[in-house]
Amino acid sequence: MLINTYIPILIFSFLFLAHHQAKASEGDINSAVLGMSLEELMNVEVISASKKEQKLNTVTSAIFVITNEDIRRSGATNIPDALRMAPGVQVARIGTDKWSISIRGFNGRFANKLLVLMDGRSVYTPFSSGVVWSQQDTLMEDIERIEVIRGPAATLWGVNAVNGVINIITKSAEKTQGTLLTAGGGSFEQGFVGARYGGKINQKTPFRIYAKGFMRDHTTTLSGNSANDSWDSARAGFRVDYSGDLDTFVAQGDVFFNNIADTVQLPPSPQVQSAMDTIHRNEFGGNIRFRWDRKLSEQSSFMFQTYYDRVNHQLGPLANSVESFDTEFQHRFPLWKTHEFTWGLNFRLYHSNAENTPVTSFTTRKETDYFISGFLRDEFDLLPERLKLSVGTRIGYNNLSGFEIQPNARIMWTLNPRSSVWASVSRAVRTPARGEHDVIINQGILPPQPAFTGSQLPILQAVLGSSSFSSEKLLAYEIGYRHQFNQNLLIDIAGFFNDYSNLRDFAIGMPGSISQKQRDLIFSVFQQNLLVLPISFNNGASAISYGAEVSIDWHPHKRWRVQGSYSYINIHTKSNPLFRDVDASTGGANSANPHHQLSLRSNYDLTERLQFNLWLRYVDKLSFYNISDYITMDVKMSWKPVRNLEFFLVGQNLFKENHRESQSDFINTVSARIPRGIYTGVRWEF
Repeated sequence: MLINTYIPILIFSFLFLAHHQAKASEGDINSAVLGMSLEELMNVEVISASKKEQKLNTVTSAIFVITNEDIRRSGATNIPDALRMAPGVQVARIGTDKWSISIRGFNGRFANKLLVLMDGRSVYTPFSSGVVWSQQDTLMEDIERIEVIRGPAATLWGVNAVNGVINIITKSAEKTQGTLLTAGGGSFEQGFVGARYGGKINQKTPFRIYAKGFMRDHTTTLSGNSANDSWDSARAGFRVDYSGDLDTFVAQGDVFFNNIADTVQLPPSPQVQSAMDTIHRNEFGGNIRFRWDRKLSEQSSFMFQTYYDRVNHQLGPLANSVESFDTEFQHRFPLWKTHEFTWGLNFRLYHSNAENTPVTSFTTRKETDYFISGFLRDEFDLLPERLKLSVGTRIGYNNLSGFEIQPNARIMWTLNPRSSVWASVSRAVRTPARGEHDVIINQGILPPQPAFTGSQLPILQAVLGSSSFSSEKLLAYEIGYRHQFNQNLLIDIAGFFNDYSNLRDFAIGMPGSISQKQRDLIFSVFQQNLLVLPISFNNGASAISYGAEVSIDWHPHKRWRVQGSYSYINIHTKSNPLFRDVDASTGGANSANPHHQLSLRSNYDLTERLQFNLWLRYVDKLSFYNISDYITMDVKMSWKPVRNLEFFLVGQNLFKENHRESQSDFINTVSARIPRGIYTGVRWEF
């Protein structure tokens, strides 16, 4: 009730005082009104689509760029919330530190068809082929842009880049010179602080160091109780850049600490019908990355990159430690004067040390997985400056599924300087997660059923990994159109048809038909005689999906920018009907993803000192989880009384006191409601 009363008062007071002060001395400071123009935006150089710098309007992919200015005006305090700006991206918060994020469907807490990169460093976890979003963070002010590719990009980026790629790119050290301080707090965002300092070792070697921390409140359950998922986090890092005449070097690293919790509903048994267990975990980890680029000529260069990443006491999914090592080489050069040829090699190593619980356990506690691959790509003009074609393939081997081939062909027709049409056909694969080979998931203990089993023993329903589980496959067809009507209006349209095969499904085995290793592990956990009813992973499901995404960028006035997007998706699956209520990513794929999503952002500069930003969102229902559709709005007002000093007030999820967005799949955590929130803060750069 208090927050409902004070939100209008705070907003009105902030707006009145700031506007009065701004009008008194308007024009005393210089301000870049609304950031980039449409021409500048379309000339932004992106790298994720082709692993080279190219202008946004020449990309033969469905790509969307979230700029630093977009993030600042949105009021987003984390990367997942910023991703809600991109069309075709499904973002749903499960709890304070947990999200479901995917592109073009198959969403879930352990969504496994999306590749996420931080400055080109893969943050995939080998346990679930997905992303632990609570570990992916940085100082939001240091993010230069987020490049979101909708659709397969496996030829360039490798396995698991099936439905899309998200590349979070931070600013160079040269662009973060000086000192930045920020702090604030409120209701759900209880408190946050960040600091960054940038300097120079010498004229060619700038550096920066940063640190940040925050406290976020818990969400609430459907009954109104605490979900016990409050989140405290601290993070620090550095970056050093060297730029010579021919060579550039980057060294970068981060360390983090998370105090998080997960309230899990234990599987039912004859003695206990429903019980909750809250797992608290102090999770910590870090990474370090080194990159070397050398320019051989105006059209030729090579790149070498390597990085190491480790997390201890990982909560979701549960592990004692998870670590990865990656090294990559890439070479680009002209061929026969009309072709641009790129090739590269990659080696990736994952080591995980599992932790067994009554809910999940692994037959092998420690495992090392590896991926070796190489790619070839040729880009050339069929008609100079009018018709461009690129073809390529990636060939690789891994210990989980063997050899994989992922080809791709893309074509772009430039109709005129303001219009272009592109199309593509691609093949991509999602390799098995480690857990799909050797996991045991306890789904509950049933009373004895001698008429069915011929035994007086209680029955344990257990989902079992299978060593025969292989890669999921996708054949994707895409088409897109971009048109800039004038200097103030731009539209981008993309359509797709995806044909999936070998998707994850389940089958019931004969009671008691499990290996001796699985039997020993189960009995060591439950310490009682049980008859195991095995439910095994297989590749028996398939699906087709189709949809479209539209984004519009409109500048109706020099002080006003409107950005809108709409996404539609439909998925039809074929899977075992007995398990369509078990796995949202197969049988429930259509009903676990919103058919319709709408985003509308309005950024308005009332004066050179005062900004007023609105963000309206609509998300369709998720019938699989019995979650209703919802409409919500975020508001941010910022005021700069002097140069480089900003005060801001943000309201999030303002239309309702709370709402549901998603629910955890496989691990049955408590259903949570995402609350309305308000926070205020200050940012100072000097």
